[in-house]
Amino acid sequence: MMESAGRGEPQSVTEVAVLADALLGGGLPREAEFHLWEAGLSYHLDDVAEDHLRQAQALAPGHAAVLIGFYRFYFYKGRLADALTVAKLCLEKAARENRLAADWKHVGADDAAFSLYDSMLPRFYLFTLKGYAYLQMRLGNLEEGRAAVAKLLELDPSDKVGARVLLEVLERVGQDDDA
Repeated sequence: MMESAGRGEPQSVTEVAVLADALLGGGLPREAEFHLWEAGLSYHLDDVAEDHLRQAQALAPGHAAVLIGFYRFYFYKGRLADALTVAKLCLEKAARENRLAADWKHVGADDAAFSLYDSMLPRFYLFTLKGYAYLQMRLGNLEEGRAAVAKLLELDPSDKVGARVLLEVLERVGQDDDA
């Protein structure tokens, strides 16, 4: 048994493997997988693609692969507010699966194996928080984005997920590019 950091709750290697497998699409019903595939093939047809995503969601509600499908669809379609809504759902899921505080502002560096890049669940959390930070910035919520980037750098001081790039963008906001 492993102990989930910061929570004192036992977590078996099997539980960790099952959760990590789910992030890679494991446990996804075949029909939901079909709809995700079809959503990708019909990406250029917004209504059709989104309908396939909804059907996948109905078959596998809350599955990471479906959430990621929605996130990517909305993000690449420029529907950033919708992508942010999905990013928040992903962040909630990542917090639950890592047994972290529900509010990312209350997560500490010792609460999960954030320093181990091969640790899939903590990495999912970090990348989800990075997406959240980026979307906040793109939507003009610079202070929320800055706070999320600061949290990322606290959790991942070696910056394996590339949060420092977002911080550099924030630092250049408002500066004259011609200077």
